[in-house]
This record gives sequence, structure tokens and C-alpha cells, in this order.
Amino acid sequence: MAAMEEKLLTETLVAWAILGFGWLLPLAHVALSPRGGRWMPPPGSGCPLGPRVGWLVLVLLLGPVGWLLFWRSRRRVARG
Repeated sequence: MAAMEEKLLTETLVAWAILGFGWLLPLAHVALSPRGGRWMPPPGSGCPLGPRVGWLVLVLLLGPVGWLLFWRSRRRVARG
């Protein structure tokens, strides 16, 4: 019985770690990063969402892959 409870606890911790490191921390990084872009769209834009909101949607839907895309695009801008 104790082994079964320990296995359940381990599985629960792994699930929370994946959720935290895979989605919550990347979302917080994009939301708080000074390089994330503006919250509001540029003047005259046809899209009602700003660049930061777009990145948040990508990270929310793609998880770590969306965060890596954000990270890579921001690095490229900083070097250029």
C-alpha cells in the first residue's frame, strides 16, 4: 500500500513539474520580459492584439516549443 501511495505521489509531482516548467514559467517569462513587445497593437494595425499577446497565445498553445520560438526570435533581434 505504501509503495502504491509513493508511486502516486511521484507521478503527481512529475505532472506538476511538467505543467510548471513547460507552461507556467514560460508564460511568466513572456509576460514579464521587457523584450516581449507591446501589449497593444501598433497604430494602424489591422490586428486587435499586440505582439506580447500573440507570444502568450503561442506559448499557451505550444508550451515549451512556443517559448523556444520566443526566445530565439528575441535573441536574433538583440544581436542585429
